[in-house]
Amino acid sequence: MDWLRAAARTFDSKVGWHRVGFLLSVTIIVVAAFVLYRKLHDIEVGKVAAAVVTISIQDVMVAALFVAAGYFTLTFYDLFALRTIGRGDVPYHIASLGGFTSYSVGHNVGASAFTGGAVRYRVYSAWGLDAVEVAKVCFIAGLTFWLGNVTVLGLGFIIHPEAASAIDQLPEWFNRGLGVTALAVLAGYVAWVWAAPRVIGRDNWQVQLPGGPLTLLQIFIGIVDLLCCSMAMYMLVPNTPPVDFITVAVVFVTATLLGFASHSPGGLGVFDAAMLIALWQYEREELLAGLLIFRLLYYLFPFALALLTLGLRELMLGLERRRDGGGR
Repeated sequence: MDWLRAAARTFDSKVGWHRVGFLLSVTIIVVAAFVLYRKLHDIEVGKVAAAVVTISIQDVMVAALFVAAGYFTLTFYDLFALRTIGRGDVPYHIASLGGFTSYSVGHNVGASAFTGGAVRYRVYSAWGLDAVEVAKVCFIAGLTFWLGNVTVLGLGFIIHPEAASAIDQLPEWFNRGLGVTALAVLAGYVAWVWAAPRVIGRDNWQVQLPGGPLTLLQIFIGIVDLLCCSMAMYMLVPNTPPVDFITVAVVFVTATLLGFASHSPGGLGVFDAAMLIALWQYEREELLAGLLIFRLLYYLFPFALALLTLGLRELMLGLERRRDGGGR
């Protein structure tokens, strides 16, 4: 392991991981822009508007319920993280505030690791958490997110490798192998944290990873979140031709991760391009109509609610400080 750490340090000093991340983000955005132009340059806005009207109110309402369930699940990311770092004194309503607002803002503004972290710090610092503790919350919550993604995509790549191939253009056998590898790595991680307490980090920044049973709970939380979001999208795609839920879920999660990697606000352009490429079975106007409604339900409405909630909270805290002459 020492040689691996040395190689990583050498690479970071000579090239820099931040440069690699920047180039990756730019590449994803450029490719997405090219794809969107190819897919949308001859789209008629009137047909998209007509397709929006054809989506039933019942489907939109069910999708909205799944979106709400997904955001409710996100609150447990933060609650779990707070309990993991030993801050069980922070009540659920504060954890839910931190989780909902940080993800709503992070999803829309982009660079969610920073924007979401800033929102969390504003919420949790009022309860005595310092910057290091907030960073730990962000890390554990992010770990929950990735454990859920690895599980869902691993299973999805095995069951429907063709759905992944529609995006990454790799052979189906290769994508199935990626799925098997992902689940094998996940199983190895679970066994590793189950065998003994594991601590990562150094100096003042050390995090004890959740043990085996708690890691399974993490995976469950992540899976429920992704399934709720995927079901919301599934309710909004066209009814014909019929495409099964697992295919839509694999495409949706993969497209979401590409948008996340691009750091563009809400994965704008990248997510949409991936969906349009992979779900080629649908009429473009009809699929685009579903994507527009999904963006309203999953991005814009929660973002507006989060801003309103944070604004009211700041107003109430300001009034409380003025009345009490300071304090929390």
